[in-house]
Amino acid sequence: MPVPALPRLGLGCAPLANLYRVITDEEADATVDAAFATGCHYLDTAPHYGLGRSEERLGRALAGRDRSSYVLSTKVGRRLRDLRPGEAPDPQGFADVPARAREWDFTADGIRATLEGSLERLGLDFVDIVYLHDVENHLPQVYDSGFPALAALRDQGVVKAIGFGMNHSDVLARLVADLDVDVVLCAGRWTLLERTALDDLLPVCEKRGTQVVVGGVYNSGLLADPRPGAHYDYAQAPPEILARAQAMQAVCAGYGVPLRAAALRYPFAHPSVVSAVVGAAGPEEVRDNAALFSYDIPDAMWHALVAEGLLDADVPLPLTAAQEG
Repeated sequence: MPVPALPRLGLGCAPLANLYRVITDEEADATVDAAFATGCHYLDTAPHYGLGRSEERLGRALAGRDRSSYVLSTKVGRRLRDLRPGEAPDPQGFADVPARAREWDFTADGIRATLEGSLERLGLDFVDIVYLHDVENHLPQVYDSGFPALAALRDQGVVKAIGFGMNHSDVLARLVADLDVDVVLCAGRWTLLERTALDDLLPVCEKRGTQVVVGGVYNSGLLADPRPGAHYDYAQAPPEILARAQAMQAVCAGYGVPLRAAALRYPFAHPSVVSAVVGAAGPEEVRDNAALFSYDIPDAMWHALVAEGLLDADVPLPLTAAQEG
């Protein structure tokens, strides 16, 4: 079954689950409303996000909408359960989490139960795409039961497309080479600052016809605002990476382009990349991302980044909007 057509800009729904800070139900609703208003009708969530809260809030926000008007992905691998007596929740970066726990479960019954739990929280009969989530440390179980179980759900028509989501492009490359993968979600490994996926994952995807959704286009925030103390790959940016990001910002500014706009557009330089999912914790962030994505970026800016040694000479460069059209 083919991968559903995805808009080039999608909404990452981890922030709906109080990622790092609490937001209200009303803010979550307004965020999803803004995504639809700006054409970001691909929504990506997971049970892991806030121990189910992202799916619950997304489900409420989607209630009453035409199911054919959006594409939705969720994830399996971590199954949720109620807390046992005396057990405390593990928030893992999410605030004000429900009284639930995560457990790795790659059995056929566990994969199906995880998806059924997601559908219940979302209030939906189906999701379009299901990714096995952050499975780099569980590959024997993935090969033995997790992926076959997910492939069986695809064969049965329960889901339209299946794949993997993680930030380890080398592992994704191996999985794409070995298995019948429709789509992968690769976070942080194909950005203005990080070319790892170009050297391992993207060639395999191009050969196999596997579509790529990118996440983490700002590399944990550094490419959104390259100031001292900014985060890169979930930790404080090393001085040399910070200096490179600041130099990129200066080159982009010379062409009237915000660094964030360049970071959003750049991954589409590779033909296997079909969409970018970007998190937002409020409607203003959604509208801002959509405006940045529509920036008219001149070819000369990309070539200037290469000339300054800020992009490697062998990387592909994005087409202009006119060339894409």
